Amino acid sequence: MTRVAAVDIGTNSVRLLVADITGGPDGRLVSLDRRMHITRLGEGVDATHRLAPAAIERTVAVTREYHDAIAAQDVTAVRATATSAARDATNRDEFFAAATDALATRPELLTGDEEGLLSFHGATAGLTDEPPPFLVVDIGGGSTEFTVGTRTPEASISVDVGCVRITEAYLHSDPPTAEELSQAVSIVRDEVSEVARTLPSLADVKTAIGLAGTITTVAAVEQGVPYSREAIHHFRLTRDAAEDVFRTLALEPAAQRRHNPGLEPARVDTIVGGAVVLVSVLRGLELDELLVSEDDILDGLARSLA
Repeated sequence: MTRVAAVDIGTNSVRLLVADITGGPDGRLVSLDRRMHITRLGEGVDATHRLAPAAIERTVAVTREYHDAIAAQDVTAVRATATSAARDATNRDEFFAAATDALATRPELLTGDEEGLLSFHGATAGLTDEPPPFLVVDIGGGSTEFTVGTRTPEASISVDVGCVRITEAYLHSDPPTAEELSQAVSIVRDEVSEVARTLPSLADVKTAIGLAGTITTVAAVEQGVPYSREAIHHFRLTRDAAEDVFRTLALEPAAQRRHNPGLEPARVDTIVGGAVVLVSVLRGLELDELLVSEDDILDGLARSLA
């Protein structure tokens, strides 16, 4: 048995997993501590190419909390990674220095492809009842990864569309105007078309798996209940259901949207942008449904340490 800790520093959220893993990187994973805070590290990065001081401060405060949580466990290895926002920021070293001091582990800067491979491994390692080949779709705050493979990833592509990036660039009204939504959908559609051209093996996919906060939130809204990992994990989110949720959320002002029982308050302002990405992916890749997975890049990171 190996006890490990993984920290995923994303554009929108920062997450921690402390877990026991038996039998190597594809073995049984038992979660001991799993946490998530939305810190919006990528706030404004698409426009300025810099991490804002307040965003750095919020995120570093959470990594300090995670350091204390890790120190309370008998952990043998720690891995922390940063993704899209840090990739895009010219002052990322300033953030890495502060995060390293707080966490006592220096975050690694992942490429989009590395992000996709870790997400694939996290989502599929414990999957036994679904037929391969798999497509894993990971919608983040600043980028979305598409990875295909059987038990190992065979090809991956990352595109610069995510819930925070789309919201900040295109959705300025409350609620978004029809013109804003149309432009956002058009941008994402073009990116998804490139994914289809780059990954011809998509035609062979038997099971499509959806990861991360946008997809789990849309699934919770569809269920009409407060978010629950147990209710969401391996829920089948159909394209029709995702389209219905998208239309509902996109037509509501934020003040009304926030009363939805499946929607976390910190996601109220970015969920429509995320839903734009989600429905554009489902349409563009002609997917009838996604198997929603709560096992994702965080689990992949933990397993890489086993």
